[in-house]
Amino acid sequence: MQLRFLGIIPNTPTDDSPTIWVDEETGDLLIQSYKATDTEVEACRAVGSVPGHSTDVPAHETIVRLPQVMLQYMPRPAGDSGEVPRT
Repeated sequence: MQLRFLGIIPNTPTDDSPTIWVDEETGDLLIQSYKATDTEVEACRAVGSVPGHSTDVPAHETIVRLPQVMLQYMPRPAGDSGEVPRT
């Protein structure tokens, strides 16, 4: 696995440091961030995703909260402004 560091929250303290890396071989992102709270997980389950898809979070997965400031480090296709649509 060949990882490349993409970014960390600017001016982060040493023990509070959401970080993003990319796997150069697969393009997968590895994200260190805050665990979603039980309330946030329940809200995600209530919204759901694809019709007919389970809203349970399997034991081998988790939901993380990625601070908005971290979006600047997310790789984007050419021409994508990276602006997050507001609902």
